[in-house]
Amino acid sequence: MTPRTREERTRNRHPRARIAGLTALLLLAVPLLSGCLRVQVSMGVSADDRVSGQIVAASVPTSETDTGPELVPPDSLAGKVRVQEYRQDGYVGTQAFFSDLTFGEVQQLSSMSGQVGTAVQLNFQRAGDVVVLDGKADLQAVPDSSDVQFSVAFPARVATTNGTRDGDSIVTWKLSPGEVNTMRAEVRYPDPSTRGFAGWAGIVGGVTLGVALIVGVMAYLNRDQSPRYVRSDRRDKPKG
Repeated sequence: MTPRTREERTRNRHPRARIAGLTALLLLAVPLLSGCLRVQVSMGVSADDRVSGQIVAASVPTSETDTGPELVPPDSLAGKVRVQEYRQDGYVGTQAFFSDLTFGEVQQLSSMSGQVGTAVQLNFQRAGDVVVLDGKADLQAVPDSSDVQFSVAFPARVATTNGTRDGDSIVTWKLSPGEVNTMRAEVRYPDPSTRGFAGWAGIVGGVTLGVALIVGVMAYLNRDQSPRYVRSDRRDKPKG
């Protein structure tokens, strides 16, 4: 009979210890496997280049005390971002509402993404009448079963995009966990600052025209209406 090794003898003598060790490994893996993440971002861009919307960051709880990811707004956006608890479809976390943000302030929302284990960069840029959205989401550390979506409604028809169109002016990106995702869209609509200048120029032009009319009318009413003497060099010819 072939003699058993020390390792085999140890395993046979302590089968329960082996099972307990395997169970511990499984228990350690449960939080990682069950930590399914839900991140949903939806925003609308107005014709005045202002952005409003909401962000949902939630996960499947791993215990009764698990409250999910927490979104913390940056101090620079105090008064423009409101955060509340989120509980829906078995997910728990937080939901942030924001309104009337400028394109520059939208970039500051990215600082909240670190709270949910993602790295998101979002940038709106305007060049004349063209607005371009460029975004990148690093989801390499996000569980495969996670649901991450991003949606934007623009004030005009979307010219080009790498997302899924939902009508003429809405684009949705369903981002892939475990990858670095990119988001891009290009829209053309009038620059609000140009519209303001054109409106002001119209007002100034109208006032100028009105003043000119008033001056003309006053000059006409105040004209000299006294009888004028007209000299005539014509002489009557004698009759016959």
